[in-house]
Amino acid sequence: MATDANFSQNPVPLDKRRSNFSLVFIMLGLAFFSASMWTGGILGIGLSMGQFILALVLGNGFLALYTAILGYIGAKTGLNTNLLARFSFGVKGSWIPSLILGSTQVGWFGVGIAMFALPVSKATGLDLNLVIILAGILMTTNVFFGIAGLSIISMIAVPSIALLGGYSVWLAIKNMGGWAAFAQAVPIEPVSLYAAIAMVIGSFISVGTLTADFIRFGKKATIAIVCCFVAFFLGNSLMFFFGAAGSVSEGVSDISEVMMKQGLLIPAILVLGLNIWTTNDNALYASGLAFSNITRLPSRWLSLANGVLGTIAGLWLYNNFVGWLTFLSSAIPPIGGIIITDYLLAKKSYHEFAQAEFHSVNWSAMIALAAGALAGLLSPGIPPLNAILTASLTYAGLKLALAQFFVRAAMNEGE
Repeated sequence: MATDANFSQNPVPLDKRRSNFSLVFIMLGLAFFSASMWTGGILGIGLSMGQFILALVLGNGFLALYTAILGYIGAKTGLNTNLLARFSFGVKGSWIPSLILGSTQVGWFGVGIAMFALPVSKATGLDLNLVIILAGILMTTNVFFGIAGLSIISMIAVPSIALLGGYSVWLAIKNMGGWAAFAQAVPIEPVSLYAAIAMVIGSFISVGTLTADFIRFGKKATIAIVCCFVAFFLGNSLMFFFGAAGSVSEGVSDISEVMMKQGLLIPAILVLGLNIWTTNDNALYASGLAFSNITRLPSRWLSLANGVLGTIAGLWLYNNFVGWLTFLSSAIPPIGGIIITDYLLAKKSYHEFAQAEFHSVNWSAMIALAAGALAGLLSPGIPPLNAILTASLTYAGLKLALAQFFVRAAMNEGE
């Protein structure tokens, strides 16, 4: 079977796997996102320091574990998320998770473009549409180079973001009179610990479900565990802390406004632009893989087309797409739960992709996906966690029940 440079239809061969060093930077580039700093700002003025640290440890600990399992499966098999879904959902059945995953990532790409363009236009006086077009061209062009392009821009962006964020934290603590005063700050707009944990998990559960798309390039499956804990436990926690420190000092949650008050407007535009760039390129790359599963076209060209679409619709997406993205976010975590459950029940078949016989549609997975999405939308508690657990348990129950049914049917025929 023919493959494209991104191996959208085949496992990544061992001789095409990349160094652990570059994968860590790719995953950190994914996790270093301005939205996490903004959410961290909300938690910073909503929690005590002790509650804030506990929310990060529990929320990002769960994210790291969830993504590490998916990354391990991806590296072990060399398969992206959409190809993994064929085992549990079936060939045509996998089009549903691919459509959900792909459209969500195009949406986030457009939102990211507008998130960067709006403050740049406001600060410089440049025409907003011009900034959107230029940013879209840059971010879309880079993804043409696939995993190598993601690696290069991440290696530039990650240290830059770490330096700017660290300096912003230092300024915040200094302005408050030292660490003791900073740590004793009283919440301005209180948030419950339960809601805070849900916000931390919800910040990256959607894109975390796509971890296999990137970690499948790892030479050893164990690197998935290292990459995901570095990116989602340490990296994401760091981004939350960057946002929280500024919000506690300045009394606002918007990271752009915080850095403007700290006199860091120009560095913020450049570095936060890189910040958005890395996450946007990862989103665009993943969207190409998702739509390639449906169309069988090379993912590289689909990523470019998605970049054009996301750029054109960027401002509209920013203003109107959030509700739809929230709905899709409830549908994404069950996909990861079903893939993990199916792999645990039938992992031997995953290592023989070329010889595997797939269902057209596996209705057990479709029912479990619907059940998980409903649990995420309607049940109390932490929505992504509810969605994953419900989908996993439903799928395992249906799969085992059907297996017992066929065993009994075969026994009855033999009598």
